[in-house]
Amino acid sequence: MRERRRVFLGLGSNVGNRIAFILRAVEELAERFGVLDVSTVYESDPWGVEEQPPFLNCVVKMETSLSPRDLLRELQNIERKIGRRHRFRWGPREIDIDILLYGGETIREKDLEIPHPRMGERDFVLIPLVEVEPEVRDPRSGVPYRSLLGSMTSSLRPFCCVILRFPWSLRSAPSSPD
Repeated sequence: MRERRRVFLGLGSNVGNRIAFILRAVEELAERFGVLDVSTVYESDPWGVEEQPPFLNCVVKMETSLSPRDLLRELQNIERKIGRRHRFRWGPREIDIDILLYGGETIREKDLEIPHPRMGERDFVLIPLVEVEPEVRDPRSGVPYRSLLGSMTSSLRPFCCVILRFPWSLRSAPSSPD
């Protein structure tokens, strides 16, 4: 069996009930993998194609024994299950789940690049990433991602917090506190 690796995923949604799509993705991830932490959910202006609704974004920290390629397939299955429709690059989406970091690995293939390309330029990735793992570093350079925040202009707006009650998933969480 493959060793479990620490993984960071970026989640985004800007179509329909954005928070419902984000929460559904977190729930699916919690049920399939177990989730260690979820950042604040932030609202952000669109990136790439600006003529579309604002996004909600967050970062999920988890562990998996799946290979990066198998994890990508599983995340795409979750996106389809939740209702993602492919439109065009950087366009509107019900849910988008990106692998940001996978252990300390670097991968550069046609349809899979880890660390996620351009994550160092995106406040909606770096701020929530550093929130859930303050000491996280770029596996290529060893530079702490938090060091990139000082020169970055941010327009993020906190939207809400996701509270996970462990050891239960969101779906099976008790209705009253212990």
